[in-house]
Amino acid sequence: MLGQIIFKPVGGWFLRYLRDLGGSGVFLLNSLYYSFTPPYKWKLIIRQIWFIGYMSLGVILMTGAFTGMVLAIQLFYVLRKFGAESLLGPGVALSLVRELGPVFTALMVTGRGGSALTAEIGIMKISEQIDSLYIMALNPYKYIITPNFIAALICFPLLTAIFDVTGIYGGYLVGVKLLGLSSGVYFEEMKGFVERADLLIGLYKSLSFALIISWVCCYKGFFLGKGSSGFGARAVSKATTDAVVMSSVVVLIWDYVLGSYFI
Repeated sequence: MLGQIIFKPVGGWFLRYLRDLGGSGVFLLNSLYYSFTPPYKWKLIIRQIWFIGYMSLGVILMTGAFTGMVLAIQLFYVLRKFGAESLLGPGVALSLVRELGPVFTALMVTGRGGSALTAEIGIMKISEQIDSLYIMALNPYKYIITPNFIAALICFPLLTAIFDVTGIYGGYLVGVKLLGLSSGVYFEEMKGFVERADLLIGLYKSLSFALIISWVCCYKGFFLGKGSSGFGARAVSKATTDAVVMSSVVVLIWDYVLGSYFI
């Protein structure tokens, strides 16, 4: 009796975890298959590009600028102890291009766009709009999931590049205008240290983060009500929270994996 009380909840949680893991894997494979299989719903794709990309520009510009400023202040403090203030430009650029740019962009877009995406698909689920597509013999992946995957794969690298450039110029304002570093030294040293491989690493990370966030957020909305959270407004709220938290955690874990591989 005692063993049943102890192990029954653990076993139930483990079975739910395996079910969700398998279901999310199948969902990802289906999403990728339909994302690379024509025809494409270009009107829906453009709408999601506007929502994920354009509507995120404000927060990306602001976050990028202040990230570069804070990074410049902290790096200048450290580099000054070694008499290497001239390396401020490369330090800011490499930190942004390889790590902070892709990660912060992913986290900002997750909080702004990923949560809204999960809520939107979840509401479509509880209002039976997805079931209506099945009844009309229409593929819901093509109309709901694929546009988000394609739009994210297009927007994330562009938003990351904007974040990087904004952060570099934010570091320039602090390093040159506030701390008195030479503007020529800031950019000239940067040219010698930042290589094409660094830019490609940032590109690979942004694409993988786009895939992760689209996968998790779409899955949480598309399969709303499969867990123990019910089926209604409370389920939408829980799915949205879970999507943001899970996406952020997986992004950070995957960033460590890629960082270890590309070191």
